[in-house]
Amino acid sequence: MRVFTCICGNRLFFDNDRCMACGRSTGFVPALGELVAIEGDDAHGWRALHPDLEGQLFYRCRNYAHEEVCNWMTPVEDHHAFCQACRLNQVIPDLSRPQYRGYWAKIESAKRRLIYGLNALELPVISKFEDPDKGLGFAFMADAEPWQEFSDQLGETSRVLTGHNHGLITINIAEADDVVREEMRRSMAERYRTLLGHFRHEIGHYYWLLLVQDSQALQAFRTLFGDEREDYSEALKRYYANGPAPDWTARFISAYASAHPWEDWAETFSHYLHMVDTLESASQLGLLPLSLTGRHEAEGLQRWFSAWMELTVGLNELNRCMGHPDLYPFVLSAKGLEKLQFVHDVLAGAAGRPRQALAAVRTGGPSYASPYRSDARRHWLW
Repeated sequence: MRVFTCICGNRLFFDNDRCMACGRSTGFVPALGELVAIEGDDAHGWRALHPDLEGQLFYRCRNYAHEEVCNWMTPVEDHHAFCQACRLNQVIPDLSRPQYRGYWAKIESAKRRLIYGLNALELPVISKFEDPDKGLGFAFMADAEPWQEFSDQLGETSRVLTGHNHGLITINIAEADDVVREEMRRSMAERYRTLLGHFRHEIGHYYWLLLVQDSQALQAFRTLFGDEREDYSEALKRYYANGPAPDWTARFISAYASAHPWEDWAETFSHYLHMVDTLESASQLGLLPLSLTGRHEAEGLQRWFSAWMELTVGLNELNRCMGHPDLYPFVLSAKGLEKLQFVHDVLAGAAGRPRQALAAVRTGGPSYASPYRSDARRHWLW
């Protein structure tokens, strides 16, 4: 994650909606990858105070202007009420429940970090409103209350399961409750469980479908990760009944990765995104003399892995000094690094090209404000 600079010279961080030095409003412009100071208003548009955006006008995302859960901008000519990240939403929490608004804000913050990382890797980020078949969507939903009676996408089930299904990523909003999430982490004997981790894991499943399933990389994937045609449901039953493979630390990046090749890929993918974002932040803050562009070369990638292991050892020790658990409670084996190399190669080969291949869907449909729905109320917001 980059550190940004206000026009006044003060440092800005990714979640800032205002400069703490000069008081100017700020907005993130996805196309440029910059958080910039802005001047104007919602009626006439906002001018970005950045030399590369001179003369361009933007609107604040509707979730920025009205809900205060976003800080992204959209060009006035885009004809979207929502920014690139928020227009991916299919279902949001029921905002008539006050505590759900706080959960939603945390979820949106994690999702924006995800989308920033995908943009930085030049991966395709296209909504299901634009491409229902290959597009991406998010549903942020709550378990049904005992007194609720309704018929919707939950069907007969009252439990919302976090997961991925053909480009739709569902997040149970209880994951935004720190106490609930920690109880879940302990009950499942996990070393790590965060909102951002959920997003990065589930998006890994999406990009496996998009970049691996029907590609020339499929056979190499099967050689390294295993045959994904193994019965998925049965594999998960075995995992939860018997626990991870005894030698999982030597062959997998996490215990859960040993459950099935799809989970192995998704776990490895999420760790790759952790590495990209954290190393960029460390470099931007002067904690590492590292140019992340070096990871695109074979030798540079090995230095990049080494820097990651050195950094995480230090961060873990700093956390211990403050009485916190390890920031990165994992040890990367040689096989884990080999799988990370594979993810890197797939993403490097895909950068930009899928975006161009799918770009046609952007021009074929009408312009509209993304009509996502509110959980529990289940009606179109627009």
